[in-house]
Amino acid sequence: MKKKERALFIQKTLDVLFPHPEIPLSHRDPYTFLLAVILSAQCTDKRVNQVTPLLFAKASNPKEMAQLSVEEIQALIRPCGLSLSKAKAIKRLSEILLEKFDGTIPKTRKDLESLPGVGRKTASVILSQIFHIPSFPVDTHIHRCAKRWKLSKGINVRKTEEDLKRAFSKSNWNKLHLQIIYYARSACPAKGHRVENCPICKYIKENDC
Repeated sequence: MKKKERALFIQKTLDVLFPHPEIPLSHRDPYTFLLAVILSAQCTDKRVNQVTPLLFAKASNPKEMAQLSVEEIQALIRPCGLSLSKAKAIKRLSEILLEKFDGTIPKTRKDLESLPGVGRKTASVILSQIFHIPSFPVDTHIHRCAKRWKLSKGINVRKTEEDLKRAFSKSNWNKLHLQIIYYARSACPAKGHRVENCPICKYIKENDC
């Protein structure tokens, strides 16, 4: 079975299982979504969604956040882990948004990646889910599935991103990002994965030579 055939089956399967995937991180606007994505690094979405209401009750825009000390921010986000580095990034990016971007989230990858705490994946998430600019953010779930589904050799996430962009139509990238994450968590986990309980892996095993 060719890669395009596998990709087509995967797309159809995910469209059936997750036809309208929602962003799993609670947020109010682009700014609060950016902070939620930063907090999600090495942390579960569930934990982030427990922390952000307290954080946003204290400060929900760049001006309010910039007025808080790193220590105040850290105390609010501590359950997410890496709290000191995340608190520093949140405070400084809030200051930069006020200084350079009139308090708004920039819409280009270059400007997004200039912000503290924002790397390629985070920038891609913002571009795809907030500004609806075709992107294919690759996290550990997507990286793992792409390798299992023989869509990428999985050398690194950047290579996986390039391979996935070639495998799927550009118009589906943003949706697929969320669909694969939901599927990976429910049927194709890192640990305890059973091919017979994973429709996509089972199909590929039975039909790929």
